Amino acid sequence: MITLRLMRALAGREQVFLALLAALIVLVPVGNLVMPPDSVLHIPTGTVVLLGKYVCYAILAIALDLVWGYCGILSLGHGAFFALGGYAMGMYLMRQIGTRGVYGHPVLPDFMVFLNWKELPVTWWGFDWFGYAMLMVVLVPGVLAFVFGWLAFRSRVTGVYLSIITQALTYALLLAFFRNDMGFGGNNGLTDFKDILGFPVQAQSTRVGLFVLSVATLAATFGLARWLVGSTYGKVLVAIRDAESRTRFLGYRVEHHKLLVFTLSAMLAGIAGALYVPQVGIINPSEFAPTNSIEAVVWVAVGGRGTLVGAALGAVVVNALKTVFTTGALAPYWLFALGGLFVLVTLALPQGILGLLERRRAAKSTAVSPKAAE
Repeated sequence: MITLRLMRALAGREQVFLALLAALIVLVPVGNLVMPPDSVLHIPTGTVVLLGKYVCYAILAIALDLVWGYCGILSLGHGAFFALGGYAMGMYLMRQIGTRGVYGHPVLPDFMVFLNWKELPVTWWGFDWFGYAMLMVVLVPGVLAFVFGWLAFRSRVTGVYLSIITQALTYALLLAFFRNDMGFGGNNGLTDFKDILGFPVQAQSTRVGLFVLSVATLAATFGLARWLVGSTYGKVLVAIRDAESRTRFLGYRVEHHKLLVFTLSAMLAGIAGALYVPQVGIINPSEFAPTNSIEAVVWVAVGGRGTLVGAALGAVVVNALKTVFTTGALAPYWLFALGGLFVLVTLALPQGILGLLERRRAAKSTAVSPKAAE
């Protein structure tokens, strides 16, 4: 019943978005597993992995749009929640290696054996169970976001000051995870994964399965976010974004509303990170880099802030451009191109790509209406 009401409330662009996701769930597995390699319809496994990365980034973009586009919280640290979810998944995958590692230790990962660790740290306990690992995927980012948000929102830290603090948070985690004594692989991070739930990570069917799971999670994330912003709670979030002081004056507990959406957004980002790691095969401290969080903000701005669909679109478009830039001689200039893109969107397309498409469609409808009246 709730799903039916949600589908009826969706705009045309949102229905197209979900239809596209449904098509991907069908067409990509068929193109990769059914079509022969010499067919023009065949989708290489490398392309499946690349598309899977884009989908994970789209989940992160929707999570960020939820707090920035609808509540006005510009977070420059969402990459930290993404990375924490990735590390939780990576720790589970490392525990599944067992004696198949380089050193053949049944309990300790290879990097711990290399560093002469004698026993498994407490932080790694339980990660040989998939259920526990999945709980940590959402719990660790969620708890960190809750504690951080409670302190920040209670102190009424807003605007650029909040953005700077979130960036400082992810940078602090970057420095911490670089240390070998933290027990998370140091600079090299976690890699050399063998299997997940008994399925070989490198197998073609497993990669397709992870892609399908990622797309399904993107659809579920969008559905949850769309339901949330369409509810009374979502309207309060928009009121906080547009006039926080007035909303507080009307009697709403602004801090509680911001804390809830910030925590939920962090948990969604953690899920995106967990899906990302088995597909790319590695997680290291570079995922905490502040530039990653800034890039996520650019995705949302390019696609269209406060639209959800635009955020996902921006993530795919920007990362496709990044792939083109970084695979050739233009790789050193990618950050300049990214900065230029952000400035261009801010000045010329403040509502992003989706806003531009909506304006063109509205202009076309206006032009057709007088002709129809004649």
